[in-house]
Amino acid sequence: MFVQSSLVTLALAFFVAASPVTEGLGVRIPFEKRIGLITEDGWFDHERAVQQVVRDRNKHRNNMMNLARNEGHGAFNEGAHIRPVANYSTMYKSNKNKRQSESLTDEGGDQYWAGNIAIGTPGQTFLIDFDTGSADLWVPSVDCTSTYCSKKHKYNPASSSTDARKSGTFSIQYGDGSTVSGPVYTDTVSVAGVKAKNQYFSPVSTLSSMFGSQSDDGILGMAFPAISNLKQSPFFNTAKSQGAVKSGVFGFKLAKSGSELYLGGTDSSLYSGSIEYHPVTGSGFWQIANAKVNIGTKTVQSGIQTIIDSGTTIIYGPPSQVAAFYKNIPGSKVYDSSNGFYSYPCNSAPSNIGFNWGGKTWTISAAKFNFGQISATQCVGAIAGQDLGLGSNTWLLGDSFMKNVYSVFSFDKNSVGFATLR
Repeated sequence: MFVQSSLVTLALAFFVAASPVTEGLGVRIPFEKRIGLITEDGWFDHERAVQQVVRDRNKHRNNMMNLARNEGHGAFNEGAHIRPVANYSTMYKSNKNKRQSESLTDEGGDQYWAGNIAIGTPGQTFLIDFDTGSADLWVPSVDCTSTYCSKKHKYNPASSSTDARKSGTFSIQYGDGSTVSGPVYTDTVSVAGVKAKNQYFSPVSTLSSMFGSQSDDGILGMAFPAISNLKQSPFFNTAKSQGAVKSGVFGFKLAKSGSELYLGGTDSSLYSGSIEYHPVTGSGFWQIANAKVNIGTKTVQSGIQTIIDSGTTIIYGPPSQVAAFYKNIPGSKVYDSSNGFYSYPCNSAPSNIGFNWGGKTWTISAAKFNFGQISATQCVGAIAGQDLGLGSNTWLLGDSFMKNVYSVFSFDKNSVGFATLR
């Protein structure tokens, strides 16, 4: 984690109106398509949504294990804990009959927040999911013989002149009984020309079925070192420490078109006005405190912690708080109690749901709140009640929130910021 230059800077960071950074200070990485949770004909893809719940549960289980190991349990939010491994068959079994009655198609029409990177010398190319909710880089290895690796690009250390095998192993367990695991290496990693030399990563030799059907090859984590399974500096931190970028800042635009990650600053052509910054609290995550959840002028939750996570579509809150939230939406009801999904009347979709950290209320459009139909009249909402183990008062805001704003992550300010999309 980058250190603030002074306590004064940290104190002033709570709500700072900063000028946009000149575009020339950084580099753009365009994103490619993501498979969403809405089918092409507008129905809620329940099976894929449960897969994402299981994946998110286990990702943050791994994060909490890493945080405990790296920082100690004292770094946990109030009520945070390490959950058991989430099992897909258990979490989806109770909804089997409901699933069989739904009209679904294969693909969704959202975006996949992935772009190309290169590893090694000469560079071997991979399509990577850029994830602000994790802190490690992994890609498939040539040693992965699983069918889940068959369509992936694979890293071959023998083809790189800058590779180095390190001690230790990398491993994440998933709820389908499989793992993502492999040895630990360092090599040169390049993202849009930004190079990090001797970057730690894992070329995995086993790959979970949950990743087998996806077009991306692996994940590049962009959170803090405190949640690194490898106990090492993530790519962007390494690049900044080596002077590959001048500014320890990166910005996201997630949208139907023109999606972009900008490394080393912000892309001022994508947003208007100033950036509203709020300080990061706690360890490991892009977490900001003292948030309110509003529906119109009514505050339905206040004083909550929020983690901004580009690695999921869903917005998660503690089950009791999410239940209280939906009581303020007429006609809403529980759709899937096991996974925390709620439905609401499609013809009266709320368009004034927002999050506020002491400045502007950043709203979620009705279209981005809608995860698709489950009947002729009912649609599923983007906010789900789920205990991810992150804390009893902690919400996780996925891209259903981020698609409404320009999101800025600043190691220099130790802050997260938001600006109005153009």
